[in-house]
This record gives sequence, structure tokens and C-alpha cells, in this order.
Amino acid sequence: MVYYGQTSCEQDTERYLDVVKYVFSSYKKEVPLVVNTMGWVKGDGMLLLIDIIRLLSPSHIVQMDVYDWKAMAPLTPEYVHLTPGLYTKGRQPARRQPLGASSTESWKPSEEGVDASAPEYKLLYVHPEFPRAGAAGEARVHSGVLRDMSILGYLGQLQSPDIGAVLPLHSLVPYQVPFSAVALRVIHTDVAPTNIMYAVNASWVGLCRIPDEIKSQSDGPVLLTQTPVCDCLGFGIVRGVEMQKKLYHVLTPVPPEKLRLVNCLLLGNIAVPNCVLVGQQGVEGEIPYVTSDYNYSILGSGKLKKKKHFKRREHTFECDYT
Repeated sequence: MVYYGQTSCEQDTERYLDVVKYVFSSYKKEVPLVVNTMGWVKGDGMLLLIDIIRLLSPSHIVQMDVYDWKAMAPLTPEYVHLTPGLYTKGRQPARRQPLGASSTESWKPSEEGVDASAPEYKLLYVHPEFPRAGAAGEARVHSGVLRDMSILGYLGQLQSPDIGAVLPLHSLVPYQVPFSAVALRVIHTDVAPTNIMYAVNASWVGLCRIPDEIKSQSDGPVLLTQTPVCDCLGFGIVRGVEMQKKLYHVLTPVPPEKLRLVNCLLLGNIAVPNCVLVGQQGVEGEIPYVTSDYNYSILGSGKLKKKKHFKRREHTFECDYT
């Protein structure tokens, strides 16, 4: 598993392909492999999909058409073979000899058209029978809800198995991680080293392992200059940063035997669900990590908005996320 750190690869398609290559390199080909591709199939998304098909060389492709949307071409081997991708070139169709040639020679492809790497797979076409399948706007809303539910389910492993009150974040015992034990990297944007701790505090992070040895050149945090493509062993929340003792306080359900391998924290554009922060029960006074007394003119700051009865087209959703 690799932590990409964003819900869309549109801003960094090259790293996305590097991640796909890295994950695929561990496939032993002893069992069947099912690849669930993205729903981004327009523009560069289609070109990237063609690159991935060429990279993975599947034996079968299952393409789901949409009932009332016919913008996607069938991904036949011929189409993938001839169409250029985002980073790969398409092959030119074979040119035939002029009419003056003998009958046996006239149907031979030219050398330019010969390509041993032409894809060989079976295309299985599926036609759903329900309307509005794959509508982009609703897909974004549903994916956001499902993502929050997945994170909440993952954090649920921190709770006691006994049925009872759910403990808020500040009531859970975190791991103490020295600054010198892990390297830090913000994936999706540039953060000044002086502001890195503000970004990391109360954030969702990937717990990763890089092959390089961690070398601290100062008393501060170890910062990576580039985003590594490396193993991700799980996820956690940096519940707090203790600058005096130079410790990160990390909440995670990852077992200790795996945590010993972690030497890198990757912070991406995946946020802790708002309900975890604003819905902490049993708190008197100010809620931890939540404030109303803040200068919103600071570059990069923003408010968590709470929306009720969010309406989109003919569907109504009850939600409290941004």
C-alpha cells in the first residue's frame, strides 16, 4: 500500500503512475489480480487510463457503459493500441503496399506497423439498465460521504470493544514519537518549515517506511525535500506536538510490531472528518482543535462549514461535511 495523499491524481499524474508501478511490482502473479480503475475517464483521465492498461497488460477489461451517457469509446485492443496516452505513444496503423505489388505481398503490414507489444486482452462490455449511473456531481458527493465513513470506521478501532460511550480524541492515549525517529513530508502543497508543525497538528497522516536512514541535522523535525514512493503501513492522527520534549503524539490502531517499522509521516489532502472535531462529547468550554477566535485573513486558513439539507438535483442528503 502506498499513501498517495489526494482524492484525485489530476495535479500529479506522473507520481500516480509511479505509485501504480511500485504497487504492481510486488504482484507475484500466483493469484488473480483485479484492478479497480478511477472514474475519471474524460480528457487526460482517459489518456492516463490508456497508459495504465499498457503498463499492467491485463488479460481482461470490464468496461461499464452508462445508460444515458455515450461519451466513452469502447476500450478495444485496437483502440488502446493506436491511441496515444498521457505519457505513452500510440502506434500508427499498418500501411499497405501499393496496388502494383503481387497479391501475397499487398496484404503484408509494413515494418512500421509491426509491434510485439500490442495488447491482447478480452473486452467485456457491461450495460447498466438504470438511468444516471455515473453522474459526476452525485459521484463526488457519495465518494466524500463514503470516504468519511471509511475514516470513521478506521478510527473506530481505537475505541473499546465494549458497548458504551465513544471516547473523544483527547481521551485516548497516544504514542509518543520523537522528532528524530520519523521524517515529515507534506504531499499536496508547499509548506514553509516554520509552519510545518501547524500543518501537522490534528492532521490525518500516512504511517510509512522509507528505505533511507533518518538523519537529523538539527533539534527540529526531519523534513523531506521530495515525496517518496514507499510502503504505507497504516494511518493515524497527530493529536498534538510537544515542542519542548520534541515529540509527536500519534493516535493509530496500527499494532506496535508494525509501528516499529514506521520512519516517515506523510501528510496529504485528506482531512479528519469534521464530526470528529466538532462533535466531541463531554467537553466543557472550548472544544480541543476547534476555535472561533481566529484570524481568517492568514494565508491558507479557512473555516469548517456545516451544511444541512444539502440539495443537489432531485436528491436530498443529510450531511455535515464541507
